[in-house]
Amino acid sequence: MVYVMFADGFEETEAIEPIDILKRGGVDVVTVGVKDKTVTGSHGITIITDIGIEEVDPEKMELLMLPGGVGHEILDASNEVHGLINYAVANGLYIAAICAAPSILGKKMLLEGKKATCFPGYEKYLYGADVVSDKAVVDGKFITAKGAGAAADFGFEMLTVLKNRETADKVKEIMQY
Repeated sequence: MVYVMFADGFEETEAIEPIDILKRGGVDVVTVGVKDKTVTGSHGITIITDIGIEEVDPEKMELLMLPGGVGHEILDASNEVHGLINYAVANGLYIAAICAAPSILGKKMLLEGKKATCFPGYEKYLYGADVVSDKAVVDGKFITAKGAGAAADFGFEMLTVLKNRETADKVKEIMQY
């Protein structure tokens, strides 16, 4: 199961497009409200998440996804989000972060020695990472992506690691990507 963290100010495209891709590929996705189940994105689009963060069952988690946008600051300030990140690392689970959200992982020194990417200007927070210019990059259990324009690539990389390349390619074909 993929848990996607939502906080006010999330970047809509970075959250919704990858969720759509994962669901088309047969992945179970649960949206999680970090502070409240009703969350408004950076462009005024409001969504209601499936559950609140207190309802997350870490034992069911395969991948933790962190969208970007200004909401990444709320994610970074959340002890519960950091607890889920720590759980994922300790249990060898995937963590995916896009736009400014890779900075959360970078500040925790989790990207040290790993290839990573992020929204331009946030590279300084990717402590010890080998910063690359790719739209989306997978290194070990970490998937990082640049921003809204990379949301599809981000989704397809997650689908590839959770299912396989054939499934990702089939979804790309269906979506005319």
